[in-house]
Parts: sequence; structure tokens; C-alpha cells
Amino acid sequence: MKFLDQAKIFVKSGDGGAGAVAFHREKFIEFGGPDGGNGGRGGDVVVEAVDGLNTLIDYRYQQHFKAAKGGHGMGKNRTGANGPDVVLRVPVGTQVIAEDEETVLADLTEPGQRVVICKGGDGGFGNAHYKSSTNRAPRHSTPGWPGEERWVWLRLKLIADAGLVGLPNAGKSTFLAASSRARPKIADYPFTTLQPGLGVVYVGGEEFVLADIPGLIEGAHAGAGLGDRFLGHVERTTVLLHLIDGTAEDVAEAYRVIRGELEAYGHGLASKPEIVGLNKCDALVEEEIAEKRAALQAVTDSPVFALSGAAKIGVEAVLMELLRRIKAAREEAAEQGTSLYAAEGGLARSRRPRQEPMGEDEDWDEEWDDE
Repeated sequence: MKFLDQAKIFVKSGDGGAGAVAFHREKFIEFGGPDGGNGGRGGDVVVEAVDGLNTLIDYRYQQHFKAAKGGHGMGKNRTGANGPDVVLRVPVGTQVIAEDEETVLADLTEPGQRVVICKGGDGGFGNAHYKSSTNRAPRHSTPGWPGEERWVWLRLKLIADAGLVGLPNAGKSTFLAASSRARPKIADYPFTTLQPGLGVVYVGGEEFVLADIPGLIEGAHAGAGLGDRFLGHVERTTVLLHLIDGTAEDVAEAYRVIRGELEAYGHGLASKPEIVGLNKCDALVEEEIAEKRAALQAVTDSPVFALSGAAKIGVEAVLMELLRRIKAAREEAAEQGTSLYAAEGGLARSRRPRQEPMGEDEDWDEEWDDE
């Protein structure tokens, strides 16, 4: 199924039904009085977060959603039927954003969470409503109120515990494949990854969700290479793993480029806890590894790990450090009673595919383990 993380749709709630003008007619009752019923209420437009979805592709081919009108009132004080609601089912982590692309109308971060984005119009009053001591036979009613309508954006932001960031060809997809059972496309050219992906990591008897986004380029925060949309998928993570291509000539500059994009993008990304990974160390000699680690340590206060996703060297040490940060954040959130699905910096709970943990016979080479 094709991945789509953004869609623009038109929604309209139902109009209310009109009230009725009617009078009671029955044998031997000469003046039965007014009995026109009220109109029914128009249907709402509801957005609901559901499990089992991970894309907004359904909204690529249908962009208009209109709820039904309420039924008209009838004689014998019969109220019109309420119009059925239109329910838009979206993946957990979807935001509903106004047409200006800035105002967040709703942030659906829990399975089963529902929000009404357009309320149906109220039904009009029948003439029975206007009966009074001075007006015993009113002959007027009111039409139903019109429903609401608007254009909105649906924007999916993946829910994960940790996020991978880095320049193109830094080895993010290789690391994701080495640490989980996810199988992203891997090749030796930039921009192999064209869409975000998730993997469930099992380490130390526990699990967490790791998000991989396509490589970022300079100007990503302003939309270059769709970077602003990709960065949105790591907004909810607790910790970032910043991978640096160890074969690059200037690893410090590669680090500065991504940090500059995180700071320019905002939304709390620059202030998230970070782990730096000097990747592809299987292609370097010990002297080069020490030199490039020192260059990274000179420009960051974050811990720097030497690793190789392709050779699975030093991977487990990085995963254990990620898990330690995630568990600390979970405990802090539990103590404070805050939501694990906060819009910025929130943790993900188990909205994840079931996978079997890695076997105990998995060979983890810890040649470059800091611990």
C-alpha cells in the first residue's frame, strides 16, 4: 500500500431539517391545535483514529465528504430523523489542520479518539413550538440551520519512541534493518529511502519503536527535498539518533548541517535528547575512527558511538542507550501524569505490529562498544 502522509479534503456537515406546519385533525375534535413537529439535526463530520492504518492514501482518491441532512418535521408532533454522521477513519498520529496549514484543529494520538470537526445544523421548529396562550394556532415554522463546511488538511506524524536523522546515505535504513525486523530498501546511493518507516526494536528484554525518515538536505526545514514533512515524523519521539557517515571527509560539518535544520524547523526538535552515531566504521581503520570521533566530540555534548549497521558492530550498545533514555522519559511522564502521546516530545505506546524478538544466538560484535 502506498504511503501518503498528507491530504487536503473538503468536509460539510448536514443541514438541519425544516419544521412542519400542521394541525391535529380527528373526528369530534373541532379545534385540535397545532402539531407540526421539529426538523431533525444534520449529521456531523467526525474524524476517528483507528488501529491498523498507517497511511492517508484513502483520501487521495476521494476529497469531498458531506454528511446527510436532517429529516423534515411532520404532523402529529413527529420530529424528523437526525442525519447520520460521516466518520473519517485515520491512522493514530494524524493531525487535522485548518486550510491555512498552521492552525491545528485536532491531534489524534490515541486509538479510538474522536473529534467533531463540523457540527450538523440544528433542525427548525414546527408550528407546535410557537403555540402560546395568545397564539393558539400559529401558522409558521422555521427552516433548519445550515451545516458547517471547510477545507482541512490531514497530516500524519508517525508515533515512535526514537527517530533516526542524518544526511542522505548515512546508513539510517541499514541501521533500522540491523536493529529490527523491518526491511527497508537499502542501496549505495543517496535518497534510497523515499518515505518514512517504522521498526520494532527488541533489546534487553524490552521493546521500543524506531522511526526512519528519508535523508535530510540543507534547507530541509523550509521544505527542500520535502524535509519539513519528513521532520514532522520525528516530532513525537523522545530521543534522536543522529547518524553520521564515517566515510565522509568532514563529519563535523555533516553534524552541523543536520543540527542547523533541526533548530530552524523548531517544534522542540533541537532540544530533544540526542545520541550521535559514527556509522560505517567497518570501512575505517582505528586511527580514522578515533580522529573522527574526536572531531564530533568537539562540536557536540551528546555521546558519540562508533558503529556499523551493515556489520552489526556497536549496534546493541546504541540500542541500550536509546532504551535507557526512553525508559527514563516514560517514568518521568508517569510521575507527572502527562500523556505519552504529547504533540511534541511524546512517547508512543504499543501501536505496533507484533514481531518475534531476535534470537538469543544473534551475534553482536561489540568491538567499538563504549561501555
